[in-house]
Amino acid sequence: MSLAVVLVSPRNPLNIGAAARAMSNFGFFDLRLVQPYDVAWQEARSAVGAARVLADAQVHSSVKEAVADCSLVVGTASLGHREPVHSIKRLDQGGRLLNRHLAAKTQVALLFGSEKYGLGNDDLAYCHWLMRIPTRPEHESMNLGQAVAVCLYELVRSGTAARARTQVRVTATGEDLGRIEEVTINLLRESGYLKEPVDGSMLLKLRRLLRRLNFEAADAPIWLGMLRQISWRIANLKSGAPPTDD
Repeated sequence: MSLAVVLVSPRNPLNIGAAARAMSNFGFFDLRLVQPYDVAWQEARSAVGAARVLADAQVHSSVKEAVADCSLVVGTASLGHREPVHSIKRLDQGGRLLNRHLAAKTQVALLFGSEKYGLGNDDLAYCHWLMRIPTRPEHESMNLGQAVAVCLYELVRSGTAARARTQVRVTATGEDLGRIEEVTINLLRESGYLKEPVDGSMLLKLRRLLRRLNFEAADAPIWLGMLRQISWRIANLKSGAPPTDD
């Protein structure tokens, strides 16, 4: 398992190239892009010193797809004036936690937003927690390529201590959480808790809640099975079919 650097809607080819080069500098090679601007992406592929990273980069249509195989998803954000709804960790603390997961061989994703808007609320809903570079309040945002380089340097810098402590819980992947989310939403609809049309903010709250629960990988199928059984029973009661206990 490894660290995936995920760039969400990057606009500038120079920033994509700088991020890829920083990855190569520090020994990370799993680059994933979510809906990059096509011209920027094509121009970035000629970045000096990052040919391997860019050649192997994956392009995805959504954050959900890009992090489907990841057990830990960490967003980077300055937040600005937005009200935080996630746990926020300073770069040094977040780097230690990320390294513990990497040392335990779990797949981790580190998300960076676009140069213009950063990570949106929908993107942040897929994150377990956020990591913040301690810039001064008067000038919080950083250049995308520089932010990637600073975060990766922190991982390399603090990696030795983390490798000595590999006892971490293996949490459910984004794909597992997506299945649980889908069944939960259907169940809430069937029970009458959610009314059509479903409020988008409610879906974001549910998505964030599921990630805060930190389902262990081994527990995810159990939760999924229980929710499906409840959904099946409600459907039977609605149809008037006699309940069975098989």
